[in-house]
Amino acid sequence: MPDILVATDAQWILDEITSVLSGGDTTVRGVNRGAEVTPAVEDYVPDLVILDLQIGNMGGMAAAMDLRLEESAGRLPRVRILMLLDRRPDVFLARRSDVDGWLVKPVSPIKLRKAVGELLAGKPYRDTALTPDPVLVAPPAE
Repeated sequence: MPDILVATDAQWILDEITSVLSGGDTTVRGVNRGAEVTPAVEDYVPDLVILDLQIGNMGGMAAAMDLRLEESAGRLPRVRILMLLDRRPDVFLARRSDVDGWLVKPVSPIKLRKAVGELLAGKPYRDTALTPDPVLVAPPAE
């Protein structure tokens, strides 16, 4: 039974994701502050975390980096992360924060289902509508 955590301060985004993914055996939970993501993951370790890039007090990039730091320190298990981007150049931010996939808003229900399915299967997901420039997606410098 997939358990999905959504972090956004925009109720319409949470409502849209919930309507697309809820039902059957999928549970969708929401938090509206980026600072609530790590404690929520500690509490119930979701199968997937969906982060809105723009969250008022702590954005999706900072929340993703916090999760990855906690994982690297051995305090949290690795969780899959899907980031919701505002625009094409934000791909750079998604890659820098080590997320497993990204979609550009507004989110298409079909793409959302596909992205979630791929990520839950352990595969990466990249929004093909973005087709980013190579400069924007170059891997981080070692």
